[in-house]
Amino acid sequence: MTACADPLDQFRDWYAAAEKTEPSDGNAMALATVDADGRPSVRMVLLKGFDAAGFVFYTNLGSRKADQLRACPHAALCLHWKSKKRQVRIEGAVEPVSAAEADAYFASRPRISQIGAWASKQSQPLIGRFELEARVARYTAKFALGAVPRPPFWSGFRVVPERIEFWQEEMFRLHMRFQYRREHGAWQREELYP
Repeated sequence: MTACADPLDQFRDWYAAAEKTEPSDGNAMALATVDADGRPSVRMVLLKGFDAAGFVFYTNLGSRKADQLRACPHAALCLHWKSKKRQVRIEGAVEPVSAAEADAYFASRPRISQIGAWASKQSQPLIGRFELEARVARYTAKFALGAVPRPPFWSGFRVVPERIEFWQEEMFRLHMRFQYRREHGAWQREELYP
């Protein structure tokens, strides 16, 4: 593996390759957060955009992950592409996306996903499936005509990378690992032992 000088170029190449070979959700990533007491939590989310500013995902702002990100605005991401025998780990500070960014992404979602965002009280107790179905029916009727607006409780977060590690499986467990660390605004690259 030859590593690019810029980790975003490296990520872009690996991400494009994974999207072609992963059987489903090549954009799935584990998101690790901690609560106000430092207890960790991890779950899968979908990468919805990336650029020099960072890596973006969206969620209900009443969710447990959103609460944890407000309490401790740092996170770690891990994308694992089994078909390519590769993974990328990203660590950094977290910031909210702009309202304009959230609006644009929300407008691009399928209508049923937009309705689902309104209907779900993500991470809150659910009495039964009927309760969720009734909420979906309620918001389907409410937004029967015209565009579905973005709920005020739904938006995105950006992980601003401070460290990015690329890992590729090799024979005899002599894996390739390259780490990039941002120092004084510039990326420093080093190879790591497996």
